[in-house]
Amino acid sequence: MEYGLIGEKLGHSFSKEIHQKIGHYDYRLQELAPHEVPSFLESADFRAINVTIPYKTVVIPYLSSLSAEAEAIGAVNTVVNRGGKLYGYNTDFIGLTKLILRVTDGKPLRHKVIILGTGGTSLTASAVVRAMGAEPILVSRTSKAGAISYEEALSEHTDASFLINTTPLGMFPQTEGMAIDPAAFPQLEGVVDAVYNPLRPPLIRRARSLGLPAEGGLYMLVAQAVAAYGFFFDVIPEESFTDRIYREVLREKETIVLIGMPASGKSSVGAMLASRLGRPFIDSDAEIVKEIGMSIPAYFAAHGEDSFREVESRVIARLSVTAGGSVLATGGGAILRADNVDRLKANGRLFWLDRSLENLIPTSDRPLSSDVNALRQRYEERYSRYRDAADVRIDGNGTVQAVADAVLRAFFA
Repeated sequence: MEYGLIGEKLGHSFSKEIHQKIGHYDYRLQELAPHEVPSFLESADFRAINVTIPYKTVVIPYLSSLSAEAEAIGAVNTVVNRGGKLYGYNTDFIGLTKLILRVTDGKPLRHKVIILGTGGTSLTASAVVRAMGAEPILVSRTSKAGAISYEEALSEHTDASFLINTTPLGMFPQTEGMAIDPAAFPQLEGVVDAVYNPLRPPLIRRARSLGLPAEGGLYMLVAQAVAAYGFFFDVIPEESFTDRIYREVLREKETIVLIGMPASGKSSVGAMLASRLGRPFIDSDAEIVKEIGMSIPAYFAAHGEDSFREVESRVIARLSVTAGGSVLATGGGAILRADNVDRLKANGRLFWLDRSLENLIPTSDRPLSSDVNALRQRYEERYSRYRDAADVRIDGNGTVQAVADAVLRAFFA
């Protein structure tokens, strides 16, 4: 290959798509087992590559020269072949710096910064923190050299001002779990996570629920890719590249999730949105029917609402991981469980189709809103739940086309 990314497992990577947006060059993903790395580097049959987990330190002995940043950090994520000699750089430093400044609104870090993990990215994080004038506190499950344990972090460093996750916890396909709860650090001013798939890993969703500014690793990934492109071709990338490509990738990867009352038009609006955007359309109720092998009213009658909600939660957990970049219409009661809302926000932006009660029509195929009185009761019970769960409220009282137009305007704003 001419240009590309090497790593052990690359099924989650967005790098190829990002580099295709940056320029017209052939960029490929190449998974390598540990024993394959030496021969790959010794043959040097490439012009330039990026390097990811777990080879950011492994590649160093095969390089002729390191940039000052890469040498100081002790990790390389970009290798350029010049006449058969390999030169190593670390553009993660640039990417992480830009991500942090995005979260802090341009302000440098201060005081103590907790860094979760001790891999190659943690080395970069430590260098960035020091460059900003703050003190890095590395935290590891095994208290490796230079790191403290999670227990020590929770007992001695709860006054930290910022939190950076460099562990793979929460990364696709194991998208549950986080290394530490940011609520344990009451003086935090922000949180960033190097994980970018899902777009908002559990740590970021938890931090946002606490009112903290927090971002996943997509912006870092784009910023470091743009910087790597500069080394690939010995050019200075335009400043606008990073923000433009970030917005494009985010919109492509983000799921448009429609929530709202039964009969609010989620399925109709969703189908129109999917058609206009060229995206898959998924109806979570239809997915539930496939799983249970019967209609939802029949399942309610046979097993009750609690059992149905369990099935619904399983389906939403699956779709929150697999339906990225689609349009997803959810059932009216999907937001009743906080876990469902949290999972939907991993890759989705939640649009509430707020249709007035008088414009909602009860139907017999909806077990909990089959008549006017039941529909009114559901409306009163759930209205505040929709409001609290939504990222964007959409007036749902117009035509299907008008509502779809409103969603699109908000999505591309």
